[in-house]
Amino acid sequence: MDTPPTTYRSLKRYLRDRLLAEDFSAALSAALEPPARKVVNPLISFFCDKDTLLRWRSVSALGAVVARLADEKRESARVVMRRLMWSLNDESGGIGWGAPEAMGEITARHAGMAGEYGHILLSYLAEDGNYLEHEVLQRGALWGCGRLAHVRPERVKPAAGSLFPFLASADPYHRGYAAWALRPLALAELPEAWGACLKDPSRIPFYAEGVIHECTVAELAAGNLPGGDTAFDKR
Repeated sequence: MDTPPTTYRSLKRYLRDRLLAEDFSAALSAALEPPARKVVNPLISFFCDKDTLLRWRSVSALGAVVARLADEKRESARVVMRRLMWSLNDESGGIGWGAPEAMGEITARHAGMAGEYGHILLSYLAEDGNYLEHEVLQRGALWGCGRLAHVRPERVKPAAGSLFPFLASADPYHRGYAAWALRPLALAELPEAWGACLKDPSRIPFYAEGVIHECTVAELAAGNLPGGDTAFDKR
């Protein structure tokens, strides 16, 4: 593998090229090669890029980088997580694009970070918590909670009720992502809107494992996904 460059601009080009390459596992390896403190900023900057695939793959790459960082230097990983949380705060002056998705990826990949921050991620969908009012940020939070739920369902199950209202949302992203997030929780009872989601033909893009798929809400609810339902549970 090529030696990663050291300047910010050249490292950003290096990461962009590799994250958009066909071999996604090699792209993740490339993101993990430089020191974590050098790749965090370029990866977060990609969250606002015009290229949808780059935005999503940067979420995956940041999750891998911060999970490794949490094993090596936990406080440094916490600094990144607090930065993501701050970007979702009204006082930050920003919007926080990609932040809830990244939090979901990090907590899915690292048990310790899930224990510390999983409840905060879930609070973004709770009306009595840190509820996100922005519809697109809600999509990100639903995907992030689903990513965590498919790896660590015990972390999400106590807050399942916060996902229920989104099953009846006018936004098909909300319906599809909420239904997907609820699948691994094995709940004894689900609201009536769940049944409607199982028949919902609305099509939305859905990202998993480096690929953006076109899925119906019904497919997400039923787990009829490319590669099978368990293909989306990887860390």
